[in-house]
Amino acid sequence: MRDLYRLIRPALMKIDAEQAHRLTLRLLNSPLAGLLGGDTAETPDLETTFLGIRLPNPIGLAAGFDKNAQVPDAMLRLGFGFVEIGTVTPRPQAGNPPPRIFRLVEDEAVINRIGFANEGADIVTRRLSERRAASRMGKIGINIGANKDSEDWVGDYVNGLQRFSGLGDYYTINISSPNTPGLRALQTRESLKPLMDALIATREHMSRVRKPPLLVKLAPDLSAPQLEDIAALALEHDIDGLIISNTTIGRPESLHSPHRSEAGGLSGAPLKALALETLQRMYRLTGGTVPLIGVGGISSGQDVYDRIRAGASVVQLYSALVYEGPGLVRRIKGELSALLKRDGFATVSDAVGKN
Repeated sequence: MRDLYRLIRPALMKIDAEQAHRLTLRLLNSPLAGLLGGDTAETPDLETTFLGIRLPNPIGLAAGFDKNAQVPDAMLRLGFGFVEIGTVTPRPQAGNPPPRIFRLVEDEAVINRIGFANEGADIVTRRLSERRAASRMGKIGINIGANKDSEDWVGDYVNGLQRFSGLGDYYTINISSPNTPGLRALQTRESLKPLMDALIATREHMSRVRKPPLLVKLAPDLSAPQLEDIAALALEHDIDGLIISNTTIGRPESLHSPHRSEAGGLSGAPLKALALETLQRMYRLTGGTVPLIGVGGISSGQDVYDRIRAGASVVQLYSALVYEGPGLVRRIKGELSALLKRDGFATVSDAVGKN
């Protein structure tokens, strides 16, 4: 599968990035999806539990690929342990004008300034409800955002949490996209505290059986004092988990692509070192007591292993799929299993935070 994808990749790279993504979603929703292969076979060493959720493996699909919950089961069949859909806002949103996705092929990176483009909570809720009625084959996270023109961002997040009640295995509060002006200001202690107060109060009325986990997705560009404030708030409020990290607004000098100066969030290989460093800091600041999802620049079993040893319980990826294709997940799982065995770890959880 990897060799086949590398043969056709040059042709795919000539197609507009957003158009290529739409074609991929159509393929995944068609009878031809089986041509992409699959990997539902799992091994006991990769099974893990995160936030009380049992997962067949720790490799998740990051938000952004399936914004509108069109293909969650298709992606699970490719071998992901869990899938996060979204970001979804209460009302439909067109996002920023195109072009708004740029492949930095020379750097194996992507810059996007999509701006929470999605079909809105009504349509996504319907799709997830239909999916839940038909299949419970895998675990789904729902990434919630605020409408760009909203006058009450806290209300938007509360609205999203209420609308998706019972449809997600966990919920991510996305306050770190660089493509909605002012949104990242919610990452300050003064803004994040009232937001989490409102969301936690809302969650108390969502389920009598199990309170769904709430995670906060952070930017990798936060300063040391900002990380310290968020760590303290996470511990005080019993925030269930943190996702580290979103895309970066930074531009490493190592970038070679002619698209390197485009505005938006940078993801992919150049984000790897910064995302890993931010993860390590947050693990130390929280004393390993707040579960972490590691994201950013992951494209191999070694990358996953590095995040796990740095403190991540599970990981997510997206940009690497652009360059490696659908066989990536199978390859990563094989590499990760070999690394665990080499170092004498019987399970993924045994290796968390060992660095």
